[in-house]
Amino acid sequence: MSPQIGEFLIKATHLPDVDAALKKVLTEYIELKTADIGGKIGKYESKWKMTFKEFHDACRNNKLKVDVYSYEAEKDFWEWEQLESLFKYYRDIKSKWI
Repeated sequence: MSPQIGEFLIKATHLPDVDAALKKVLTEYIELKTADIGGKIGKYESKWKMTFKEFHDACRNNKLKVDVYSYEAEKDFWEWEQLESLFKYYRDIKSKWI
């Protein structure tokens, strides 16, 4: 790590140690990412009034109130699935990190 980055980390976090500062920055980043992704997931849960697992099952069983193959349903499925995967990824990183 360059001395400039180390100095920036120390100034940004108000911590005297570069390692502690880097850990703080990365921890806060992961927390912000999971909060942001969780909020986006919440919007899909509100829109469809179900969890992703329920939505996935409803799509598989053709039980949605809209056409499962409509642009809206398919687009939401792929975007929601990606968000769920990212949320799990960051949650797993956090559990190993902290």
